[in-house]
Amino acid sequence: MDKPQIIAHVQKSLNYTLFDSKWVPCSAKFVVLGNYPRGTGALQVYEVSHGDATLVHESEKSKGLKCGTFGASSLHQRYLATGDMDGRMQIWNLDAVDLPVYSVNAHKEIINSIDGVGGLGIGEGAPEIVTGSRDGSVKVWDPRQKNDPVATMEPGEGEAKRDCWSVAFGHAYNQHDRCVCAGYDNGDIKMFDLRNMTLRWETNVKNGVCCVEFDRKDINMNKLVAATLESKFHVFDLRTQHPQKGFASLTEKAHKSTIWLGRHLPQNRDLFMTTGGSGSLNLWKYTYPSNRVTKDSNETPEGVAGTVTLLQNVTLSTQPISSFDWSPDKEGLAVCTAFDQTLRILIVTKLNRHL
Repeated sequence: MDKPQIIAHVQKSLNYTLFDSKWVPCSAKFVVLGNYPRGTGALQVYEVSHGDATLVHESEKSKGLKCGTFGASSLHQRYLATGDMDGRMQIWNLDAVDLPVYSVNAHKEIINSIDGVGGLGIGEGAPEIVTGSRDGSVKVWDPRQKNDPVATMEPGEGEAKRDCWSVAFGHAYNQHDRCVCAGYDNGDIKMFDLRNMTLRWETNVKNGVCCVEFDRKDINMNKLVAATLESKFHVFDLRTQHPQKGFASLTEKAHKSTIWLGRHLPQNRDLFMTTGGSGSLNLWKYTYPSNRVTKDSNETPEGVAGTVTLLQNVTLSTQPISSFDWSPDKEGLAVCTAFDQTLRILIVTKLNRHL
């Protein structure tokens, strides 16, 4: 009976395709982003109260909105950065959403993924936003600088462009260090070091990478979860990088369908949720090995991967769960959306028993 339970607290059916949902920091509100059938974008803000989610305000945009993040905003402003179907990255003041406070034609095609760091008191250094697009490029933006990215990672002349499906910040534990990890449709995972402007590490996991996420953005990098097609996810131990073998990792099969997302619990980095194309959620616990570092025959340190345990699973929908966001303020509270055009507020119990 000590297992966590995943409870669907509120379910709300909407009239558009839902792509992303994010809690507004330090509030009981969350935003939902999506695409109306006529091709326009939906931006809605809901508030949770008295066991229901009430629509606070909404705005229709010219193009469908694919992804959003609060990661580069201050707690005072709580501005939302979004990526749309036309490749535009925009930043919105949720109190006045008619016009963006920042807008840039970031990519030639749809922005699949967006992440932010340096805001909300999470991560040292400047506020930055990273976008990944179908055009094959990954770009880092400083919202204080108009029009031009501060860094661009894209294929060279003559190289094949791969669809970038996911981007994530990490390693922002001091004023200077910062990494971006990107996952691509051909199974490539690349980690870019923004301090030295180099490719720090790359690997290929054989299946398209739907999601990459560091367990924490603001610490010396510790773990990375990569969710892929063909029912697999990988957990990389990032503390020890071997010159030839790279990072130690484990691979787990789950969901019997595409794994769309991996999302770490903000209050405990060793618990994470994966979401499946079959409408299911799996809650996992990562356990470290007794020794995280060993030495190979040449006395070179190499990492040792841990193990994962399935704590709970539940099927919420018949359609893929396209977004999932843990509340940063209330442990166990989460919002998720699925392609059945339904948003759900979830309560996950007994998480504090798995420290």
